[in-house]
Amino acid sequence: MSFQSTVPLIIHGEDIVLPAGERRGTIAAAKADSPSGFQGASKELAIQAVGSCASAFPAWSKTPPARRRELLFKLASLVRQRSEEIQQLVEEEIHCGQLWASIITQAGVDLIEETASLVNNSRTGCIPPTEGDTYGFVFKEPLGVILGIAPWNAPVILGLRAVVAPVAAGNVAILKGSELSPRTHYLLASLFREAGFPPGVVNFVLHRPEDASEVFEVMINHAAVKKCNFTGSTEVGRIIGSKAAYALKPVLLELGGKNYALVLDDADLDHAAQEIVKGAFLNNGQICMSTDLVIASKAISSSLEAKILALVHDIKNDHPVITKAAKEKLNRLVSDARSKGATVHAASVSSSDNNFPPTFITGLTQDMDFFHIESFGPVVGMTVVEQEQDITKVIQEFSYGLSSAIFTSNHYKALQLAESINAGAVHINSMTVHDEATLPHGGHGHSGWGRFGAGWGLDEFLQTKTVTLKG
Repeated sequence: MSFQSTVPLIIHGEDIVLPAGERRGTIAAAKADSPSGFQGASKELAIQAVGSCASAFPAWSKTPPARRRELLFKLASLVRQRSEEIQQLVEEEIHCGQLWASIITQAGVDLIEETASLVNNSRTGCIPPTEGDTYGFVFKEPLGVILGIAPWNAPVILGLRAVVAPVAAGNVAILKGSELSPRTHYLLASLFREAGFPPGVVNFVLHRPEDASEVFEVMINHAAVKKCNFTGSTEVGRIIGSKAAYALKPVLLELGGKNYALVLDDADLDHAAQEIVKGAFLNNGQICMSTDLVIASKAISSSLEAKILALVHDIKNDHPVITKAAKEKLNRLVSDARSKGATVHAASVSSSDNNFPPTFITGLTQDMDFFHIESFGPVVGMTVVEQEQDITKVIQEFSYGLSSAIFTSNHYKALQLAESINAGAVHINSMTVHDEATLPHGGHGHSGWGRFGAGWGLDEFLQTKTVTLKG
């Protein structure tokens, strides 16, 4: 990448770094030969980024679908060509393994290509039947400037997801990246420029944590910004949603999850245990869809517990979490569960620095904090019910509703149970971590609202207009 000591912003196709370190943020995971800081946005720069997008919108919204599709496929090609560089950045910034970096980079390519394939249909209107000699036309039109706020934990797929669908639908977008993955998000934003997207179609901003409120507020209240999408915690999502509501701007929110795996009495327990462990500890448990809870009946709980424990004790690699604060939260949740009678089992790996050993909590009950609070780390707990039919009573108590899993050999029973689950996704006989470019993705309740992905994601960034014609 072209910058040396500071990750810049991108406004109207130009890298922006202010003199004398103004608003400069520090990169927590900086390497000796890498940038040590990033340029944080001021209110003035945030307004400049919105203004640049607004100036680009009239021409971009009229750009033929074939041209938008061509640029998106060029972008996908660049991500594929630069995949090794992208994956290395991801591994350095969020301390994940090669597997997760590879998964989210390929998922980013899939997202772009799937969205590009749908561009022609995204703006297709219709002529519904009307009374008398009146013709009715229904048009789909882009909104304008979209503010996309991306998190750090899957910076490639989620960074691209924040802006690809809006831009494909004819909008212009600001990618507001994370201070925990600034280099990855900058590289992605710069690839839009390299692919040939006109200046202002995609701008890129970062900000210091202490500047988050003022930067967001000045953008969401700007007349040109028409919608915001946010992926992140439920706590921050509440703030985003409330401030956007006051500005009368719609939002698409994909928030936290207390994702559970329901293991029925007839399940293949070896398979269930393997999928639960994968879903709990992939990317060190720092995925919105990570498995936090396992729910099973007494009839199978001892056998299932033993199989999960064997897999946990077999884990040899370290599991670092993103910050010291994240580790402290996990320690509090585990300590609370232990103090209230749970048994805590941890893999024999390093717990130094920000490492947190993969942990399995048994004897989990509803009075323990871990039962209700998203851990966002390598910890999974198991709660036991008297009989299989009691599982449905337990899951009705959850306020989150992002992802879930059911393990059973009876597919019909699984489909019936899936209907009673208040979650955006139910995965039968596979882990809770599952997302594809062709599927809708989003949550219920405290996990947010709206859908990313495929045609559902494109529709989020289009508005409907009715036009009637009378002879």
